[in-house]
Amino acid sequence: MSGAPTTHDPSCRTVATARAPHGNGVFSLAALVRPWGVYRPQGDSQLLREALERAAMPAGARVLDVCTGTGLIAVTAARLGASDVWAVDTSHRAVIAARCNAWLHRLRVHVLRGDFRDRPAGHRFDMVTANPPYVPCPDGTARSPGPERTVDAGPDGRLYLDDLCAVAPELLAENGSLLVVQSALSRPDLTLQQLGRAGLKVSVVARRTQPFGPVLSSRAPWLEERGLIAPGQRTEELIVVRADRVPRPWR
Repeated sequence: MSGAPTTHDPSCRTVATARAPHGNGVFSLAALVRPWGVYRPQGDSQLLREALERAAMPAGARVLDVCTGTGLIAVTAARLGASDVWAVDTSHRAVIAARCNAWLHRLRVHVLRGDFRDRPAGHRFDMVTANPPYVPCPDGTARSPGPERTVDAGPDGRLYLDDLCAVAPELLAENGSLLVVQSALSRPDLTLQQLGRAGLKVSVVARRTQPFGPVLSSRAPWLEERGLIAPGQRTEELIVVRADRVPRPWR
């Protein structure tokens, strides 16, 4: 697209700015720039997006989207009225994609390369969203190159989820909320336990069952062998967990 930022364009290395193209504020997933190696928005992305739209963020909310990929959720937050939106991803290509997509939709999003610990000093957020890698994989493959790198998360699928649960209280402002999407294969019960032990009020706010995609289909025998799925199972349940930082009562 003429005028859009590229990897060589200085505008793609700064904050991208710009507005949703339709009068009702809705944009299509097809309108997103996605270089090779960047996670393609799928059913989990849509489930998280819907949960965010229902979350009733306060006007002018401060939002952090971690593992942003194409920036879909960050762009959605900006479209919903968040005034200070930050997005982070460890992938250089994802950072470029998120900046370009914010620019294309004329929405202001600050995009940084890093993980959930990499944020402006002292910043806490009214809303944190996350679609981290959560697919169980054999040892040694979680950090391998290729498309699987965007979904693989160790033998139990919790390589990134456990770290996110540990740091979540530091990210949230008072009355702030975390929305994280994951598969039932990666133990959402542990996510609820870890966030609850950290003093957050936890709940499951969305569920959806979908057929296995190519990665899980190719890995089905290994998942069956580990007891992560029943013999012949070829569907997974996606879950969005919400965790709220509620004020502690005075004593």
